[in-house]
Amino acid sequence: MAPLRVLCIHGYRQNGSSFREKTGALRKLLKKQLELVYITAPLTVQTAATEEVPNEENNSVPAPGGNEEPRGWWFSDIQARNFNAQQRCEASLGLDESISAVREAVKAQGPFDGVLGFSQGAAFVAMLCSLQEKKLELELDFRFAILVAGFRSACEEHQKFYDTPLQIPSLHVFGLEDRVIPDSMSRDLLPSFQDPQVLIHPGGHFVPAAAAHRQTYQDFLKQFQFYLNIKPSTASSRPSTSCAINM
Repeated sequence: MAPLRVLCIHGYRQNGSSFREKTGALRKLLKKQLELVYITAPLTVQTAATEEVPNEENNSVPAPGGNEEPRGWWFSDIQARNFNAQQRCEASLGLDESISAVREAVKAQGPFDGVLGFSQGAAFVAMLCSLQEKKLELELDFRFAILVAGFRSACEEHQKFYDTPLQIPSLHVFGLEDRVIPDSMSRDLLPSFQDPQVLIHPGGHFVPAAAAHRQTYQDFLKQFQFYLNIKPSTASSRPSTSCAINM
């Protein structure tokens, strides 16, 4: 059975290479189910030489030896060109550029069965799913979304992405000890999706990939693997995805 191809959207101050390294355990855990493809955000996050990199995304600074700079998908502070998930703002900077980057990645490297995002990347995934369902980005055709440490953007101009619950099947993953994106912020995103499935872990701000999590991921993914291989005439019998999963 062919693995599902998933586009991976990293967190703030990460990049495609560092996110790939930090999800090595997930790739190993689900190597038979998923082929993960990583891209890098177009916005460079500036850090002064004397500045200690903030703990905006815990454990998300590019790994030693990485050649890519830390990146982001949008800035909540336009003047300072930085991002804080809890900062309320009227407008943001860079989101259109990031949407274009994903569009081009899908054209060049797609098609993709699903999309996975972490932290700011997960918040961005919710926006991409909204654009897809409103048919505003015709290149996007994701069948499912996995959002790890996701949240609703606090930017006023982004509230349009949450006006209607999204129909795309989704798995929301968050940790009870997350100090960067508290679990309450991830829970606030759930009503933006119709029948979201949930994986709760006891840890912090990372993508969980312990053996105990394998079954939850597999249960969510198997429906898409099954329909990747069945005849189109049987697709109308697709089962409901409304069951919530907690771990």
